[in-house]
Amino acid sequence: MIRVATTNDAEAIASIYNHYVVNTTITFEEQEVTVTQMAGRIAEVQSASLPWLVAEQSGEVLAYAYATKWKARSAYRFSVESTVYVKNGFARQGLGTKLYEGLVLNLKERGVHAVMGGIALPNESSIALHEKFGFKKVAHFQEVGFKFCRWLDVGYWQRVL
Repeated sequence: MIRVATTNDAEAIASIYNHYVVNTTITFEEQEVTVTQMAGRIAEVQSASLPWLVAEQSGEVLAYAYATKWKARSAYRFSVESTVYVKNGFARQGLGTKLYEGLVLNLKERGVHAVMGGIALPNESSIALHEKFGFKKVAHFQEVGFKFCRWLDVGYWQRVL
């Protein structure tokens, strides 16, 4: 089931996310996020009238996706950046696809014009997901992140809705 996230989901979402913080270069965050911090992030996204969705199965949150403002200046108001995370051990089960279907539809309904997805490279799964939804690679920044004692690239994929 895909549904709108609530701050009550913050613990499950933080748990999903913190796996990536501690074990991967998928996110450039280096310190685990507390439940309180995650609840604040959910509330901030929703207070900006943007979607934060979760994929739930048998009452357990297994994945989430959301959109944030692309930039603060008003001319960017029709552009967002999208994010998706799937619980460790549940990849390749269609959760990311279902969430992105819901997210893209939700964004279209809100009048969003352009969606950007930033991907720490390499990440073939995320690239495949974005390209499945019509995102095209538009930028590649070399060595802009430093985590686990190595420099990392970031690519950006964009879809005009």
